[in-house]
Amino acid sequence: MSDKQAYFGGGCFWCTESVFQLVKGVTKVTSGYSGGNIKNPTYKEICTGLTGHAELVRIDYDETVISYEELLGIFFTTHDPTTLNRQGGDAGTQYRSVVFYESDEQKALVEAFIKDTASELWDNPIVTQVAPLEIFYEAEAYHQDYYKLNPNQGYCRIVIDPKVNKFKSSYKHLLK
Repeated sequence: MSDKQAYFGGGCFWCTESVFQLVKGVTKVTSGYSGGNIKNPTYKEICTGLTGHAELVRIDYDETVISYEELLGIFFTTHDPTTLNRQGGDAGTQYRSVVFYESDEQKALVEAFIKDTASELWDNPIVTQVAPLEIFYEAEAYHQDYYKLNPNQGYCRIVIDPKVNKFKSSYKHLLK
């Protein structure tokens, strides 16, 4: 197994986590925070929108099963990368669309994907931030596996279920 990491913020990390947990080749998905100006942020601090951090997920994956480019494809089709600092009803910089990269290779792949593919998928301009990963802070334990543990919670049924169902119907070939 060849484990690599990808770091994607597509609004609420519960939504992003729930989709990527279904992907063949993804070995682990961890909700967390990055991109801000305070150390060891808490969810309460993140929710103020004043920390500069975004909610995101770290995706551990086996590159012999799924490529970084395939992960980018899933990311750019399961959230709206054209809305600045918001996803649906969730608004604030903590909900921005962002890809944090760990290498020049990842940066080049993200930039090429946005230019060549993502911009063809959406009518409006892509506003996804592309930035180097400096540090990833793991979110509190109650945020991990949120959808799996709370499938009947209102937010899960109204917001996450449609995203998961869209992924399942569009990416049957990549389902675990």
